[in-house]
Amino acid sequence: MDTGFKALLFDLDGTLIDSMPHHHEAWVEWHARRGVAMDAGNFFESTAGRSNAEILLDMFPQHSAAEHEAMADAKEAIYRERAERALTLVAGAQAYLEQARAQGFKLAVCTASTLPNMALAFERFGIDGWVETVVSPADFMSGSGAGAGARVRGKPHPDIFLEAAHRLGIAPAHCIVFEDAPLGVEGARRAGMKAVALTTTLDAAAFGAFDNLLAVVADFSAPELSNLLGRAQR
Repeated sequence: MDTGFKALLFDLDGTLIDSMPHHHEAWVEWHARRGVAMDAGNFFESTAGRSNAEILLDMFPQHSAAEHEAMADAKEAIYRERAERALTLVAGAQAYLEQARAQGFKLAVCTASTLPNMALAFERFGIDGWVETVVSPADFMSGSGAGAGARVRGKPHPDIFLEAAHRLGIAPAHCIVFEDAPLGVEGARRAGMKAVALTTTLDAAAFGAFDNLLAVVADFSAPELSNLLGRAQR
C-alpha cells in the first residue's frame, strides 16, 4: 500500500504571509470607525480562519448580505493600506515550498482571502507561481460527485481542501495541510488529511485537541518540517 504524502496544501494569511497583524489592526480600526465595542482577544480567537461573510453575519444578523459585503470591503481596504506598506512572508516559506517542489510534491494554496488581497500578495511575492492551483470560496467544486458545481464552502468545511486535492489528482489521505487556525486544521481533519499548525496567530495550546497534527511549529524554518519532507514520501 502506498502511504506516502504527495501534496502540500497551504493556507495563505498567517501561514505563507505574515498578514495577521495587519488584519488585526484593520479590524480594530474598522470597529473604532463604526463606534462598535470590541473585545480584541476574544474576537481574534473566535474568528481565526473564518471568512468576513461569516464573521459579519454573526455580528450583524439583521443586516443584508449587501450591507455585510460593504462592511467587509471597508475593512479589507484598511488592511490593504497597511499591507501594501509592510507585508512580509512568514519566515522560511519560499525556501520550504521551493524545496518541496524540487522533491516532487504538488502544491496548492487554499485560502478564504478576498481576491484583491490575494492579488496583493501574489503580485508582491509571486506565490501563485510557486503552486499548481489556488482554491478559495470564490470557486466552485469540480468533479462528478454529489457536490460538483456547488460553491466551495469556507473552513471548517473540508471543501477547499478536497477541491485542491481533486485538482492536483491526489487522494486526500496523501495530502498535508499547513494552517495557522484551528478551523483550518479541523477542515483538514474532515477532509481526511493530516496537518501542520503554525503558531503565527495563536499559541500551540489552541491546537491541542486535534489528532491529525503531524507538527506544531513557529514558522517554516523549523527543522522538523525539513525532516517531514524526507519522511513524507517514504
